[in-house]
Amino acid sequence: MSSDSILHQLRARVGQLPQNYGVYYKNTLVALCHAMEDHILETKNHPLVLTTFQRGKWYLQEANRYRDLAHCAHEVVIMATPDSGFLQHETALLPNVHLVGLDPEDPVTQEWNLLILARDYQAMVLCEELSIADYGKEGMPAEDSERKFYGLWTFDKHLVEEALQIHLDRVHRYNPALVPHLQATIERIAQEPLTHHTDMNVVVSRIVNYLQTSQMQLVTLNRQRQVFEQLESEGNKLNKNLTANKLQAFLRMAQHVDDQDPHNPNASWQVAALCETLGQLLDLPSLALRRLRLAGLLFRVGLAQMPPEVFLKSERERNDSESAMWNAHPQIAARLLQSMPELNAVTRIITHQKEWWDGTGRPDGLRGEAIPLESRVLGLVASFQRLTMPRGSRPVLSLGDALARCQELSGTRWDPQLVALLTHVVKLAQMGLLKLPTHPQGVSWLAESIHG
Repeated sequence: MSSDSILHQLRARVGQLPQNYGVYYKNTLVALCHAMEDHILETKNHPLVLTTFQRGKWYLQEANRYRDLAHCAHEVVIMATPDSGFLQHETALLPNVHLVGLDPEDPVTQEWNLLILARDYQAMVLCEELSIADYGKEGMPAEDSERKFYGLWTFDKHLVEEALQIHLDRVHRYNPALVPHLQATIERIAQEPLTHHTDMNVVVSRIVNYLQTSQMQLVTLNRQRQVFEQLESEGNKLNKNLTANKLQAFLRMAQHVDDQDPHNPNASWQVAALCETLGQLLDLPSLALRRLRLAGLLFRVGLAQMPPEVFLKSERERNDSESAMWNAHPQIAARLLQSMPELNAVTRIITHQKEWWDGTGRPDGLRGEAIPLESRVLGLVASFQRLTMPRGSRPVLSLGDALARCQELSGTRWDPQLVALLTHVVKLAQMGLLKLPTHPQGVSWLAESIHG
């Protein structure tokens, strides 16, 4: 990553970047940007829009799209190299569109950024393509869909304003006279009467839908050659064992646990499905998403030998030996799953599902980001799902009350960033904009493996 890139400068200014900072695929970026742009086209809330396009990556459909966006925005700033084709398109003729011709050697020409500053909300996608060295021995991908970017997306006001100022500093290098005009626009937006509040849950809902569609497309197309090779050497090895007696036995064992639990008979399916949704929002690679999904299906397999009457008791109603056995179920599961080396990555996720963010969990007292991300997701989702079901004398909690319990433990037991993602999903469900998933996608074959 160049020290002169926007992303590098933002990290230098703010220090810690959001949880969703990571590596993104081209299709995911398209989904994120289109979700945010479609919100502008739909609401016509006249924001300031600033975007950067990579050298040689300008497409006619995007030019047409920004023509339409300009009609719904105060100002649109497009940063790209002079040979990108902007000047030949009608978008460049619009009075509120400003083209900034970048030097081909400017690191920004390797970035794909979108910043939106409106009166009532701010949004941003900020990404920088991997260097040739980052891509490794395979080199730059030949297929456009296989390209990868470091980056993040956020609605955080402070982050967006910091990134916008860094962009304006870069604009000043090329067109100093434009910067005061844009700063005046920023001030004008800030002084506009706040006539309504944008419901960001609607934007998040659109992003969720776009990301889910994008994820399915990427899996279908084997979106990246290196991941495909991993799937061949590691994932496909698991595929070949899906019908093996051992994995079928584990899946049936997990189903047996659910069958023994009259208060929560679909725990494995629901946990796997919600883990998958959060994993998609985090843009986990397809192989990591697959492991997380399977970990969700198997996360209670260590309770297989639990006496049936224990499932009828709440935490407070169990005796010491019952509590100890219940709390140790991730480690029991790990010992069971060790017999399948192909599941080592899945076993690791399950083993650490009860590690807490503040380091007080088990078995190893891991703290913060030292806890595997997939384990953090599994632990939070499993706890939330469990609270939405009754247990002994404890009544069922509503989605809102279960979420509130999780929020109370944000920063101590749970990763705050993951609690924020779960909050978005639950709020969308409460508003009727999203139905909480009950089964993970694309695993109909598991029903046959478990019940067949």
